[in-house]
Amino acid sequence: MGDSISAGYGMPIEKGWVNLLQQTLNEQNKPYTLINKSISGDTTAGGLARIDQALEQHTPEIVLLELGANDGLRGMPPTLIKKNLRELVKRIKANGAQTLLLSMRIPSNYGRRYTEMFYNNYPELAEEMDVPFVPFILEDVALEPDMMQADQLHPNEKAQPIIAQKIWDHLEPILQTN
Repeated sequence: MGDSISAGYGMPIEKGWVNLLQQTLNEQNKPYTLINKSISGDTTAGGLARIDQALEQHTPEIVLLELGANDGLRGMPPTLIKKNLRELVKRIKANGAQTLLLSMRIPSNYGRRYTEMFYNNYPELAEEMDVPFVPFILEDVALEPDMMQADQLHPNEKAQPIIAQKIWDHLEPILQTN
């Protein structure tokens, strides 16, 4: 469940990291099917509005949760973003699924204090809720102009395998315990 980063904004869906991660699962003979419930432009509030229906419809074992960036880009209070993410994790747990929290960062022009508060939501929440998290999923991508689309916010096709591998590195240990 995510936003444009997971929805594959600006590229064919089969080129996005979610599809590439599914290919890795298939190659590793892991009996999991990824269901992409990501919507470009989605926020944590949007995720809250649709999480219950998605959990009921799909009864997942693991939810990859990649939300918050659009909240940050809109200047939402980091405390509200964290509150919404916390509630999402609670609902996922209540449904019997595990969460892998995928963390994001926002551009530095929002100011150091805000950007740090925003990013720190992820490791703090991961510790508080005892869920694994992936540090900034665009770490090796965001500052590489040839891996970003013209808007410099969305990764391009070239970046997708790097993102998929970063997430796989954190997902694989979870799958080994399931």
